[in-house]
Amino acid sequence: MKTRFAVLTACVLLIPSIAVFAHHAFQAEYDANKPVKVTGVVKKVEWTNPHIWFYVDVKDESGKVTTWGFSGGPPGMLLRRGITKEILKPGDVIKVEGFRAKDGSNNASGGNVTFADGRKVFAGAAEDVVPQN
Repeated sequence: MKTRFAVLTACVLLIPSIAVFAHHAFQAEYDANKPVKVTGVVKKVEWTNPHIWFYVDVKDESGKVTTWGFSGGPPGMLLRRGITKEILKPGDVIKVEGFRAKDGSNNASGGNVTFADGRKVFAGAAEDVVPQN
C-alpha cells in the first residue's frame, strides 16, 4: 500500500514537469538580447497548436521585401485574452516587437503587436519575454 502511494505521489509530482519540458521554452528558441521591431503587412496566419504563427512582409529602404515569421501563444491562451482568429488578417499593416530566433533566421517571438488604428495586443505565450518599449 505504501509503495502504491509513493508511486502515485511521484507520478502526480512529475507529470506536470514533463509537460513543461515537452513544451519549448522561450530561452531555447529566442535571444532576449536581440530585440526585433518590424512594421509590415500580414501575409499569412496559422492558427494551430501548439503556437500560432503569423508571417509579415517587411519592406526595407530599397523596396526589398523580407518575410518574417512570428511565433505567438497557444490559440486557447490567446482566446482567453480576447484575441481571436480574426484579429490578424492577411493585408493588415502591423508593427511587431519580439526577439529574434537564436539561429539567426527571420523568425522571432511575436510579443507586442500594434495595429494601424493604434490597438495593441500581447500575442506571445505566457512564458515569453515581454518586449519593453
